[in-house]
Amino acid sequence: MPVEFEKELKVQNTNIPGLLVFDLPVHGDNRGWFKENWQRAKMISLGLPDFGPVQNNISFNATKGVTRGIHAEPWDKFISIGAGEIFGAWVDLRPGRTFGQVFTTRLDPSKAIYVPRGVGNSFQSLVDGTVYTYLVNAHWSLEQKKTYTFVNLADPDLGIDWPIPLEQSERSEADMNHPMLRDVSPMKPKRTLVTGSRGQLGSAIRRFVTEHDMTEFEFTDIDSFDFSDPRAYDRFDWDLYGTIINAGAYTAVDKAETTEGRKAAWKANALGPSLLAQVAQRHQITLVHVSSDYVFDGTREEHGEGEDFSPLGVYGQTKAAGDIAVAAVSRHYIIRSSWVIGQGDNFVRTMMRLSDRVADPDDGLNQVTVVDDQYGRLTFTDDMAEAIFHLLDGQAPYGTYNLTGSGRIRSWADIAKEVFRQANGNHDRVRPVTTEEYYAGANAPIAPRPVHSALNLDKITQTGFRIPDWEDSMQRYIGQVRS
Repeated sequence: MPVEFEKELKVQNTNIPGLLVFDLPVHGDNRGWFKENWQRAKMISLGLPDFGPVQNNISFNATKGVTRGIHAEPWDKFISIGAGEIFGAWVDLRPGRTFGQVFTTRLDPSKAIYVPRGVGNSFQSLVDGTVYTYLVNAHWSLEQKKTYTFVNLADPDLGIDWPIPLEQSERSEADMNHPMLRDVSPMKPKRTLVTGSRGQLGSAIRRFVTEHDMTEFEFTDIDSFDFSDPRAYDRFDWDLYGTIINAGAYTAVDKAETTEGRKAAWKANALGPSLLAQVAQRHQITLVHVSSDYVFDGTREEHGEGEDFSPLGVYGQTKAAGDIAVAAVSRHYIIRSSWVIGQGDNFVRTMMRLSDRVADPDDGLNQVTVVDDQYGRLTFTDDMAEAIFHLLDGQAPYGTYNLTGSGRIRSWADIAKEVFRQANGNHDRVRPVTTEEYYAGANAPIAPRPVHSALNLDKITQTGFRIPDWEDSMQRYIGQVRS
């Protein structure tokens, strides 16, 4: 079949999600032909993912009838023909409603096809001397090979109408013995790495994953993966990972003002995220990173995602530096929160304990002072975990999203009174004071606090995420702690 010259570059969607067929402009004359086989800028504008190829492979098929596949491999592929013609068959072997869906077409040098990870790929050469070439976006390794998924070329349930009957074709012994579709396990998703898994947010993410029967997650802490140590990255085959959720951070805001604390904060909050950002960008990994209201000076009553950084102290400066590094990653989500409440020590639990002490006539504690000139909303880690997977699973546009509880903006003293009221009905024992009064006479360095920590929630709401009112979440939280 002669190559069709001077076609317009076009893309065609198929019945398999993400499988794209391209018409390629081929320029020819009596000497032969020339084509731009893969052109990143033009093809991305037509819908090709920016999949970051790292390897170019060529398969030479000596005779008509050579048949290869069906192999689903753990990388994306861009396939085209250097010489000859093929009949191609693709089978969706990813988990989901399109598992087992089949698409077939013929390719010559004027056509190409983009095959997403997990879609089984096979072809039959239709002329002697067919040259089949493909770009992939991960390096081959033995670990990668273990994740291959196969289905039999001759499975009648696939209904593939091979131009050359398979019994007359040239096939490998392995291809002839692959399982039928009914016996195939779908390809597993790429792995997700979670850092800081023993912290408040990391614990909530682990619970969410367990409750939703999610697989291919690795939970790490500083003992198993110190993400601020460049040497710690060498033991991972990063091509196996699709997502990193960075829930680790240095959060001791006052200690960050000390000599040793300053070093620790810069290492965990700035150097660590910058190293994660480098590996994420290099391997096309989606990086989720948690930020803080402390990147702002608190002069605005409510902060939007686009507000300029203006941190007041070391902790805020290190968090801003980490945000800047992560924002350079093509596939990133920065989740900015404030006043975080989860498992372990936090403000609500502390106020519950103090309320119990005030209620105990033998304790001797009569009242508690709490600052009333800092304003914001609580953020519960269960809500944060749900929001993270909402953005990931919904393929929301990459970028920064504010995420706290919704509802009224209140002071720390207001929140403390409500905790005391729910815990023991002794809310009158909370005495509001100014920040200056609260820290008067402190012997250790005290970090400056933003006056206003409330975050505008319009952007994440527009993605369809329903944000619970923090007061409702707090009532449930207190009930869970009490039970």
